[in-house]
Parts: sequence; structure tokens; C-alpha cells
Amino acid sequence: MSTRDAGFSTSTEAPVQVRRIGVLGCGRIGRLHAQILAGDIPGFELVAVADVVPAAAEGVAAATGARVSSIEDLLAADDIDTIAICTSTDTHVDLVKRAAAAGKAIFCEKPVSLDLALVDEALDAVTAAGVPFMIGFNRRFDPGHKSVHDAVAAGRIGEIHTLRITSRDPAPPPPAYVAVSGGIFLDMVIHDFDMARYVVGSDVVEVYAKGAVRVDPQIGQAGDIDTAVSILTHADGTLTTIDNSREAVYGFDQRVEAFGNGGMAVSDNPSAHAGWAINREGRTGQPLPWFFLDRYMESYRAEWRAFHSYLVSGGPSPAGTDAARACTLAALAAKKSWLEGRPVKTSEIG
Repeated sequence: MSTRDAGFSTSTEAPVQVRRIGVLGCGRIGRLHAQILAGDIPGFELVAVADVVPAAAEGVAAATGARVSSIEDLLAADDIDTIAICTSTDTHVDLVKRAAAAGKAIFCEKPVSLDLALVDEALDAVTAAGVPFMIGFNRRFDPGHKSVHDAVAAGRIGEIHTLRITSRDPAPPPPAYVAVSGGIFLDMVIHDFDMARYVVGSDVVEVYAKGAVRVDPQIGQAGDIDTAVSILTHADGTLTTIDNSREAVYGFDQRVEAFGNGGMAVSDNPSAHAGWAINREGRTGQPLPWFFLDRYMESYRAEWRAFHSYLVSGGPSPAGTDAARACTLAALAAKKSWLEGRPVKTSEIG
């Protein structure tokens, strides 16, 4: 893998080592990452983009200055040392394996696959090639959520006893999306399974999940649920509860609370701004963010900064192969628990 230095330095600062990156997939999330890489993150040079839909790649290229490439040419390009895989989930395993074989550093959106055996196949290829790898769990880098992780890791709340996560979308996805998403646990709650392991610092060993259709009957007709509660047992004895809904009429509701024998740490929802008013009728404030980018834009930027630091400085990945496997393992255990109406140990899955 090649790197080069670029002039992001002053006379008193070391030059920033630049990684030359190509983005595979130019849908909503690929377009977002490409725009961030092209304009917001010193240390990355967006070289090329590719998509099976040529117009999608051409649109992103026009907005960012990257060249349009085929997937094959992008993976083989000598002037690209890092690949961002932002394509549909069913393509991730093949692209991870091909990028690893080409010796490229890999950023892959979640999940690697809906099938644990295929996840293992892809991650084994990464390990065998010895290339850097990071799974795209941007919420780890949200300043509020990270503050809860840091408080637990530093012992500021004592020994953690329970973790509580609330994750509610403002509006449900269309049934056509639900039918191919892998279901709520693999599509939506997978972020929260990762957050639980990230904050607690201990693997999930058992999941008990309940679900219902309370929002949109068409989601039930597609074979899924739109409302869920999961209870996780961690290897260290910590208990995590997660509640999810596909529709919160008041906005994007994302909260984390860690409770221990020395106190608690909380990540609450940000409002549009901090202003509020009070009068005889009561207090009024600002609404919650509605779109996920309004809530998490800074976390996406921080995610790329963390990835760059990992690439140039070494050390453990900010969200490596262990995280990529653990989240899918917990999600599959939750799905099995919901379907069978019983607690499921993750060891039953793999």
C-alpha cells in the first residue's frame, strides 16, 4: 500500500500522511462518505468512485472531483490504497475479499453480511491479507455516546451494572426495503448491539428479544416487526436493555444511559439549538433532529478521522473485525429469540 505526504502542514507541524481512497457504491451512504472525504477530512484524497448504476457514480464524481471508475478498475488501481465499501449488503463479502486480496485498507459499511458464515469468510480474508479493516459504526464517534463509553472505561461511574439504549426512527422505511433488509435486528438494532458492546466493554453472551407490529401493518406483512425490546446479558454480568421503534413522531430519538455503583453517564438527544421559553402555558423548546444526518453528521466526520489515525499510526482498529462479527452474532441471536420466544445464547449461533 502506498501513501504520500501532502502540504497540510505549517513550519511547526508534521505533514499529514494522505491516504488515497476509492468509494464503491454511490447511493445515499456512499454519496455522504464521498462528500466528507472530498471536503472535510485532511488526510484523505478521494481519487475515484464506482457504482453499478453509472449515473450515480457520475453524479458523485461531478460533486467531488473524483474520477468515475468501474469496480474492477478501482480495486486494481495503483493510485488507490484504501477502499470504502458502501454498496448493498449482499455485495460486501465479495468486495471485502477482493479488496483484501489487492492489499487495500478497507472501510466497510455495516453489516458485512446477514449470514455469519459469510462474515467469517470475509474477515478471514482480511486477517490472512493483513490489511487494515474498519466496520462503519459511526455512532461510536458521536460525542455524546463516546462520552458515556469514556466514563465507563475510566471508572467514573464505578462498576457498571446496567446499560439502557433507546433508538427510535422518526418514520418507518417502505415495506419494499423491509423485505430485503434482513429485518429490524440486522438492519436497525445492529447499531445498538454494537453500542452495547462498545460501552460495556464486554461481549454479549445471551439475548432475549420481543417484538410486535405497532406502527405499520405492511411491515408485518413483509415478515418483520417495527417495535422491539431486547435484553442482553454480557460476559461480565452487565445487563443491557434496548428499546426500538420504527416511528417516533417527535423526531430521531437516540439515548444511552450507563448506570453503575458509583453513578451514571448519559448521552441525551440534542435539540436544534439550546434556546427555550417559559410562560403561563408552560415551557417550550426546540424539536429533536428529524433526519439521521442532522443527528449524526459530526459522528461520520469523526469516524473518518479515527480511521485515518488508525491507518497512519497503527494499533487496534477503532471498530475492527471483532466488532464486525459480534454485532451480527447478537443480531442473529435476537432474531432467533424473537422467532422462538426464548432467550438465546450467542454460542448457539456461532
